[in-house]
Amino acid sequence: MIRPVPLRPDGASFGFDPDELRAAFSGRTRVVLVNTPHNPTGTVLDREQLTLIGELAAEHDAVIVTDEVYEHMIYDGRPHVPMATLPGLAERTLTISSVGKTFSVTGWKVGWVHGPAQLVSAVRAVKQFLTYVSGAPFQPAIASALALPDSFYAQLAGDLQRKRDLLSTGLREAGFRVFDTAGTYFVVTDVTPLGFTDGAEFCWSLPERVGVAAVPVSVFCADPELGRSLVRFAFCKRDEVLAEAASRLVALRTAAG
Repeated sequence: MIRPVPLRPDGASFGFDPDELRAAFSGRTRVVLVNTPHNPTGTVLDREQLTLIGELAAEHDAVIVTDEVYEHMIYDGRPHVPMATLPGLAERTLTISSVGKTFSVTGWKVGWVHGPAQLVSAVRAVKQFLTYVSGAPFQPAIASALALPDSFYAQLAGDLQRKRDLLSTGLREAGFRVFDTAGTYFVVTDVTPLGFTDGAEFCWSLPERVGVAAVPVSVFCADPELGRSLVRFAFCKRDEVLAEAASRLVALRTAAG
């Protein structure tokens, strides 16, 4: 049985309640799933938060599976802290990453998992029986891409940070409540100030209204009510596309007014 611990709005960003996290653990806990940088909220868990998760996992002798596919998309000088680097966690942590986000080839579906040999062997066995292999012709290209210098990743983060700011500014001018994005290439907004209460209905109508697409956050939530009025926008687009989207969204504020 899954026992989700939600990230809830906390001022301008999102965070989890440490007591709620502790209460989710029990003698039956076997695996802890962690996603940082987090999709859809753009939250980057810090060392203190990750340490608490790791301590609870160790206390209950649980394996940690951590999804870090947005590891190179972190902004404002924040560091990415891989869970496996924290004291005592390397031997119980499986780390998942992917080239799809970093190199803008999401359709290739090429990634990897690393961790202790016995845990990786278990993952490899499952993978073999479920899908056998994925994207084999693309893998040599990915090997070449992984040899790029650190400057590539620095430029990637810098370009996306600028795009984040461009879209966030436009969304605020259009009347959305905009949450801070520390990582990923998504911005989460609240549509309530525009007179809407249901993010899913808002997203269904948005292309017809102004020709812009977004995703309701409720589809990511174990309890959809937690994200009922929240909507996610992507900023991994050309600057002119972001500017055009922002200008079109201003029409919503005009209609609401």
